[in-house]
Amino acid sequence: MTQNPKPLRPRATPQLEFPLELHRLENPSRSGPLHNQLGEQLRQSILSGKLAAGTVLPSSRSLAHSLGISRNGVVLAFEELIAEGYLVGKRGSSTRVSSEAFHPVSSPAPVQPDRSRRWLAKPMPPRFADPDAGEFTLEFRLGRPDPWGVSLEDWRKIWRSVLRTPPANDYLDPQGYLPLREALSQYLGRSRGVSCLPEQMVITSGSIQSLDLLARAVLKPGDPVAIEEPCYRTARGVLETLGAKLIPISVDEDGLRVDLLPTGENAPLMLYCTPSHQYPLGSRLSMPRRAAMLEWAGQHDVLILEDDYDSEYRYNAAPLPALAGLSRLEQVAYLGTFSKVLSPALRLGYLVLPPALLEPILRQKRIVDFHSNQPTQQAMCEFVTSGMLEKHIWRMRRVYAHKREILREMLRPLLPWAKLGGLEAGLHAHLDLHPSLSAQKVQHMLAQRGIGVRIMDSSYYISNTVPRNAVLLGYGGLELADLRRGIGVLLEVLEGMLQESGSRI
Repeated sequence: MTQNPKPLRPRATPQLEFPLELHRLENPSRSGPLHNQLGEQLRQSILSGKLAAGTVLPSSRSLAHSLGISRNGVVLAFEELIAEGYLVGKRGSSTRVSSEAFHPVSSPAPVQPDRSRRWLAKPMPPRFADPDAGEFTLEFRLGRPDPWGVSLEDWRKIWRSVLRTPPANDYLDPQGYLPLREALSQYLGRSRGVSCLPEQMVITSGSIQSLDLLARAVLKPGDPVAIEEPCYRTARGVLETLGAKLIPISVDEDGLRVDLLPTGENAPLMLYCTPSHQYPLGSRLSMPRRAAMLEWAGQHDVLILEDDYDSEYRYNAAPLPALAGLSRLEQVAYLGTFSKVLSPALRLGYLVLPPALLEPILRQKRIVDFHSNQPTQQAMCEFVTSGMLEKHIWRMRRVYAHKREILREMLRPLLPWAKLGGLEAGLHAHLDLHPSLSAQKVQHMLAQRGIGVRIMDSSYYISNTVPRNAVLLGYGGLELADLRRGIGVLLEVLEGMLQESGSRI
């Protein structure tokens, strides 16, 4: 008769491993007996806070084995520290750091960075920080989706499916999880008119890595790149860090001014643009300009980087086809991300490439991080193939449209002193202020009341253009109550400023 196997005993809690160095010298008087050295090093580790109260120490037998000394020496060191109150323990139980032992009450002073080293000689990239940055009770953050957008039931169902199999024990395809690429190629064909094969797609950690990979694969320091002005500041930072020479191109209500793009010998090597929802002004590139841009790129052999930012969320506006769909990916590299659709915490995006760019991009991907997180790709594949993604987008489009209407209705009384723009798509809008109202002062006064906003300052501009006098309002990530409260405070601030100037709403 076959006996049932004995149940496995629960494993003991893993014991601490930490570096100790004992000096075995011919003259012991120079460093002291080994048990004294061990005791002193443990004592200093406790006093410095490296060994926190309650930390379990290795057993005397295992510690003696790892240090190559006798067990009696370890026992002597432990007994001495127990007597001094640094350790607690008794026969048959683990030895721990005592909760009564002295521990430092303050952290050591932070080390100041020393930039005099020759390996730090490269200039620091620009840092785009907002005035009055700090802790806010409420913040109109740009690019933040709704905190309760994803159905927890759907999310858990997806991850239960992924967790049925353990992660692979090897590095995987740098191009990305093939089933996800297949699902995305079909989704882009349906939703954006982009006809592509899975073989033309690379999974990345988001639009910023996609841009970085493209710039590394194509650009040399000093190569010219055209970019919208005002611009997406992080994209500007990526391109400047890699040595690109940026050419700012103005934007108006119909998107990038294609008529201002350089021609002939002055034509740039690449053009970075956000045609679906220009960042940060929110305009959409009109259909005539899309056609003109593609014609210009073909004539001058320019690679267009189409960051299809916020294309999923449009309101009361007809969808416009992606540049990548219109060009059949001959002159366009298409950048997509799940940061706004689901969450930026996923760090998942994708590139759709002209065939000639695939190998240079994969070469860079192998160097940068080899491949994106596989379980997350599997989860996203399930999200797309099950139909949950499109169901989620349709539901969230209604949610964001409702928030947009609240924003518009509550700020309507400010006309003509303040006017909302960029409302056709996306998760943020801009509030253009009358010249008598300073956006910088509005930002400062809101910060004093715990409300954080970003303004159109000079960091969005590459040329010496005077910044637009506007406040940027990200509404996607705010709950309805917070949205109403934040707009209410903004109204109070603007009304107060108008009263000071003698104006009335």
